[in-house]
Amino acid sequence: MNASVRVPTQGQWLRRFLAFLGPGYMVSVGYMDPGNWATDLAGGSQFGYTLLSVILLSNLMAIVLQALAARLGIATGRDLAQACRDHYPRPVAFVLWVVCEVAIIACDLAEVIGTAIALNLLFGIPLVAGAIITAVDVFLVLYLMRHGFRALEAFIIAMLLVIFACFGIQIALAAPPVAEVLGGFIPRAEVVTNPAALYIAIGIIGATVMPHNLYLHSSIVQTRDYPRDDAGKRMAIRWAVTDSTIALMLALFINAAILVMAATVFHKAGHTDVQEIEQAYALLSPMLGVGIASTLFAVALLASGVNSTVTATLAGQIVMEGFLHLRMPTWARRLVTRGIAIVPVVVITALYGSEGTAKLLVFSQVLLSMQLPFAVIPLVRFVTDREKMGRFVVKPWLASLAWVIAAIIVALNVKLLFDTFAGG
Repeated sequence: MNASVRVPTQGQWLRRFLAFLGPGYMVSVGYMDPGNWATDLAGGSQFGYTLLSVILLSNLMAIVLQALAARLGIATGRDLAQACRDHYPRPVAFVLWVVCEVAIIACDLAEVIGTAIALNLLFGIPLVAGAIITAVDVFLVLYLMRHGFRALEAFIIAMLLVIFACFGIQIALAAPPVAEVLGGFIPRAEVVTNPAALYIAIGIIGATVMPHNLYLHSSIVQTRDYPRDDAGKRMAIRWAVTDSTIALMLALFINAAILVMAATVFHKAGHTDVQEIEQAYALLSPMLGVGIASTLFAVALLASGVNSTVTATLAGQIVMEGFLHLRMPTWARRLVTRGIAIVPVVVITALYGSEGTAKLLVFSQVLLSMQLPFAVIPLVRFVTDREKMGRFVVKPWLASLAWVIAAIIVALNVKLLFDTFAGG
């Protein structure tokens, strides 16, 4: 689908912006998938508005990293997976591929759990059956792909609007205190000094800045048919970054809305142990006094799970083709990764019920965070390399900022590992 979406080179700026509208929203899906819900709910119910600063920080980091991924794809004509295969020795590239596959499976884990829970809440389908049903999502992906990339983007944006509307209504119903919410965006030492808060904070970062999204974005920006000369690439980078920045601000609103809702409705009422999506669903309507509140929550969860499925399938295909130069039918690729993700969900659900799946959901996000350095460091390494990027190499200040973000991610992960193995 490379260069399959026409881009007007003249005329009003709005037409060019609309032509580039889409990839950013597909990427933003990963920033509000069911894994985010678990970490945001846990953070809001346990620590009130405190972890809003972590959501803001991780979102700003995501905006920078996704802009770099788009720049890499447009400037070099290579996605991040292809760039890794070209640059690193084969054993190193193979390890990076394995790590990325683990990240995609961890992401799939969250989608399976989230979609299964939504099906259970809305239609009473048992969790195990719901997890198995999620395997058929491959047919949705195949149907959308058959109608072109724009159809895929339109579906994603429609689902995002559903999620946005559901949470907009819920926030209006919860009516959180504005001053306290704004205060939550100011960083506090407790986030780092409290091991429990740090664990959830790293889970939030893992759920927000997703490794496979960097591979995905660097590839799908190339679906636009912009002139492949310097002027065309410069225009493409400008509009692609604008698109992803606006889309990620939408993701910031949704993630913050989940945490704010948990803090306002649960934390303030003394329900500081709400970590499971089912708990939140059961408590929302009674505590807000509005019957539709819980239904809106479940509808948004289902839309989130379905959306994440589409983008994770695409990312998996890009990663496999980029690293291994191996083409695999979409349905086969999807069934393999989804099958690997379904097994632990079915086993944990059968043994421990919904409590087990809630812990598995948060763990999947921490696991995702642990994979981040393996995608972020190569990305920053490539966009700061003049030989690869030519005149599109990032400016020194942006290069410094990118390395600081990479260092923060690595430092947080090292601290988490230390606290975990030292008994934290």
